[in-house]
Amino acid sequence: MVKKYSQIRSCVFLLVLCLSFSNSWANLSSLVDVTPGTENFISCIQPKSNNVTSFSQQLIITPVNASFIPIWQVAVQNTRFLKPSTPKPSIIVTPVDETLVQKALFCAKKHGYEMRIRSGGHDYEGLSYTADVPFVMLDFTNMRSIDVDVANRSAWVQPGAVLGELYYSISQKTDTLYFPAGVCPTVGVGGYMGGGGYGNLLRKYGTAADNVVDVRFMDVNGNILDRKSMGKDLFWAIRGGGASSFGIVLAWKLRLVPVPEKVTVFILNKTLEEGATKIFHKYQYVAPTIDRNLHIRTQVFAEYIGNTTKKTIRIMFEGIYQGTRDTLLPLLDEKFPELGVRREICEEIRSIQSTVVFWGLPSSTPIEILTNRSAIAKLNNKSKSDYVRTPIPIRGLRKIWRKLMQNDGSALLMINPFGGRMADYSESAIPYPHRAGVLLQILKTVNFNGQTSDTTPTSLKRIMWLRSLDELLTPYVSKNPREAYSNYNDLDLGVGSSNYEEASLWGERYWKRDNFQKLIRIKAKVDPDNFFPRPQSIPVF
Repeated sequence: MVKKYSQIRSCVFLLVLCLSFSNSWANLSSLVDVTPGTENFISCIQPKSNNVTSFSQQLIITPVNASFIPIWQVAVQNTRFLKPSTPKPSIIVTPVDETLVQKALFCAKKHGYEMRIRSGGHDYEGLSYTADVPFVMLDFTNMRSIDVDVANRSAWVQPGAVLGELYYSISQKTDTLYFPAGVCPTVGVGGYMGGGGYGNLLRKYGTAADNVVDVRFMDVNGNILDRKSMGKDLFWAIRGGGASSFGIVLAWKLRLVPVPEKVTVFILNKTLEEGATKIFHKYQYVAPTIDRNLHIRTQVFAEYIGNTTKKTIRIMFEGIYQGTRDTLLPLLDEKFPELGVRREICEEIRSIQSTVVFWGLPSSTPIEILTNRSAIAKLNNKSKSDYVRTPIPIRGLRKIWRKLMQNDGSALLMINPFGGRMADYSESAIPYPHRAGVLLQILKTVNFNGQTSDTTPTSLKRIMWLRSLDELLTPYVSKNPREAYSNYNDLDLGVGSSNYEEASLWGERYWKRDNFQKLIRIKAKVDPDNFFPRPQSIPVF
């Protein structure tokens, strides 16, 4: 492991001002503003040895610090949680090295705090930075180094790095390697791998977690483990089973995968008037079975036709092909001519540029935007997920379209085809089980744009609409269990964990029965006192 993972980097997200100190509590209290009730934790975490020569008041933040709210909210990626009623941490720790992580763990345990771990802040239910009990938030924004090794096709990445920074770092060394993960640039690497992770390369290379080859991991006792020392069961569990249920990821070692110097992208829209229903119906058969070098994502919207009061459905087809347009076009002409992809809408660009395009920006956008966290728009929504294993019939699609047209314009369906490499893995290869037989993954979301909170009458109406869409989809999605994606966590599925019957309501939907039961057994071994609890974390009975 390279030394940079235990060093303070000169370029960090928050200004780190290191100060000399003596071992006295009086000197420490002059560096850290102390909220009543947090004194014991602050006293515990202070350096005890004269060998430690620096300490920063900006690494440990309590609510009396002026920086507390800005630091807490900067990585709240779903703005529906930016409200006074959201429970906030008792203490925020922003470590710059593994030593402070270990101290924070020990002191939280000693003084009765729970711990929440935030890497990028994209938790769909805000569980990485909120809790209804006193808790310490471990915020990894200062531990974000990335070490790309082109010769060995690998990268060590600390948990505070985000996907955009990972892609950018790779692109600065090569255009013929990439990492098979998602297109949202501000998703944190630390939590993302723990839930599986998917993106435009999943049909060719599987999930992100399938391409994790090693890890630095701190268990509940503060031991730092790697793949070999933790054993195969724990290494299995943290790649898709929710790593934060078992301990603290300090760095992932990732396998980089080969890509061509240029990939081909295209985007086109079809409305109902242009035959969108029949085209989408065929898409369900073609997209999961076509050449695994081709991935076609769809987004489905209801919108008004021009300036009229009549609505239609628009489906955006977004394709990325690991090759040239000269190879792509004959493939589509043979397998999916109804889509009508023409040469003039195909663009050959670098893989790094394709990430920019799939985030909704022109390919000419400077790729540095992927490293600018403040330039990427945040979400403000509630979401649910489903998996489709049997093509939805025309009549079912029409029901879904009608339902979308009843919405006030706040809804979106985002659909990704599976198949290809995903079907090569068994359901138990890692905890992520959505493999052979899955045709499509559906993300259903409503936003709260134009609303002051997610509890206004209009916002509540949108949430009710989303739940009714969920009910309408029941006949057309997976069954026994009705599968859901754990990285799109949804507390509507339930939060009970006092016994298996309660926990299975959500656990089997995320991981299926065999995997969920195995995760529970591993949790009982590595965290028997359940120090790492949160709603929908792996339970201990």
